[in-house]
Amino acid sequence: MKILILSTSDLEGGAARATYRLHRGFRQIGQESQMLVRAKLSRDPAVKAERSLLTKLGPPLNRLPLRSYPQRPGQLFSPQWFPDAIASTVAQLNPDLIHLHWICNGFLRIETLAQFKKPLLWTFHDMWPFTGGCHYSEDCDRYTQQCGHCPQLQSHSLRDLSHRIWQRKAKAWRGLNLTLIASSTWMADCIKASSLLSHYPLHIIPCGLDLTVYRPIDRTIARSLLNLPLDRPLVLFGAIAATSDPRKGFDLLLAALKHLATQNHQLPLDSLELLIFGSESSDLTIPFKAHYLGTLSDDLTLALIYSAADVMVVPSRQESFGQTASEALACGTPVVAFNTTGLKDIVDHQQNGYLATPYAVEDLAHGMAWVLADGERYTQLSHHARQKAEQCFEIKQQAYRYQALAQTVF
Repeated sequence: MKILILSTSDLEGGAARATYRLHRGFRQIGQESQMLVRAKLSRDPAVKAERSLLTKLGPPLNRLPLRSYPQRPGQLFSPQWFPDAIASTVAQLNPDLIHLHWICNGFLRIETLAQFKKPLLWTFHDMWPFTGGCHYSEDCDRYTQQCGHCPQLQSHSLRDLSHRIWQRKAKAWRGLNLTLIASSTWMADCIKASSLLSHYPLHIIPCGLDLTVYRPIDRTIARSLLNLPLDRPLVLFGAIAATSDPRKGFDLLLAALKHLATQNHQLPLDSLELLIFGSESSDLTIPFKAHYLGTLSDDLTLALIYSAADVMVVPSRQESFGQTASEALACGTPVVAFNTTGLKDIVDHQQNGYLATPYAVEDLAHGMAWVLADGERYTQLSHHARQKAEQCFEIKQQAYRYQALAQTVF
């Protein structure tokens, strides 16, 4: 069985990294796998870059319909209307099964899916496949109907761009040989509630990790290599566009840390330092020492950073899964997050971290203090963190699960 994975990139962004990890997992278990991408960053010969003119024009021209909504805020919104050359390339590669992942930024037109005459698996890394163009619906539930009146477009029309995109998907995807995979229970529940895709077979398979890379490293060694202080608690926060993407909740973390400093005299503000990866700076005022580690792409450095930290905080408002949380657990670092969306599947409350009431910064602060307060308890939290990763996130386990699923639809 030959599997072809379609993804906008192999390494650019969290969804791409999760996809490439699965591709590598397939290869490790002897499953034939290729990737077809627009932006190839790896040197993997099994990853093929689609370099047609249409693919190059896709990203800028895909945004043209959004010009009709000049008042909209800056969230990612994907019409996926511009033609592509993917179908002909896929036909030349002639796979037995096509595995879709994140296919936006002008990579794959909505209507192209119907041209694939092969069984389709689709792993969802955000909500775009069942919305009218947004990638996270925030407080809107119009994807359970037919979209329209879209708050992310600042639209007051029921027949706006989001409704037209919904209609295109409904028409183009009718009758596909399609099986869906969610990486979390929350994402699966959203799919079940959607008007577009609720009738397709659905499975839950978490994102996987290479646990020989993401593993605990002695904290003193990790801090020394990174030139970080050895004598104080380090709180870690990181994501793509960590400090600029409101969905990642950096503002909530800062509020929680300020609350922690004023309410908990055992952890005064000047005793904590903050590690941030995925950003070079922030417009928000940080009244304590912060180490900006920049944008990271290699797994070994990330494993060092997770191991150097005392606690990882993932204050996201919405996450389809939450790979930074699973990566931290794999390195034995407890995670504090809000008890919401995909993070509920990763963090076990007071077992390997703390799940705070959404979006109460006081409880987020309490969670950090609780993790750091007791050395013996911390040792147990760290042990259970690694144990959870071994039980649930090992990449070859996930590859075998995908392989078994693929064989049922092939």
